[in-house]
Amino acid sequence: MGANAILLSDFTDPRFQDAFRVYFAELGISVSDWDGLFREMNEEGNNLAYLLEDGTGFLQFQMTAFSNWFFEEPFGFIREFWVHPALRRQGYGSRLLELAEGYFVERGAHRAVLTADPGAVEFYLVRDYQKAPGITAKNKMEVLTKALYG
Repeated sequence: MGANAILLSDFTDPRFQDAFRVYFAELGISVSDWDGLFREMNEEGNNLAYLLEDGTGFLQFQMTAFSNWFFEEPFGFIREFWVHPALRRQGYGSRLLELAEGYFVERGAHRAVLTADPGAVEFYLVRDYQKAPGITAKNKMEVLTKALYG
């Protein structure tokens, strides 16, 4: 693959910001305060992203936990995921997903979870994600999970 991926924790990186703006434009989402949005991503403190060095794709994620008074399960949450339309179906998205899943496994997670719009569900299903009908998401999108093994 031509573009290498780098791990980011600082979302003031102009390559990430440019890619994120294109991603939101593709979704038809307008933002009045871009600086505030990127500042919030940094202030949350546990957001990370793999970014293709040339800015043509990224996968934003975080480690988190399902928890109650008795159990706790660390898992990886894939927040945002985008590859430039001209590069889709060339392995870039798969590579970004593999990097995030590897990060999760290295830190003790045995499950990844994400939401997907209807057009992206098949991408995940062929990569061993499964629909999770018992889990609902605030964004009303399909929830998918994958068991991860180290």
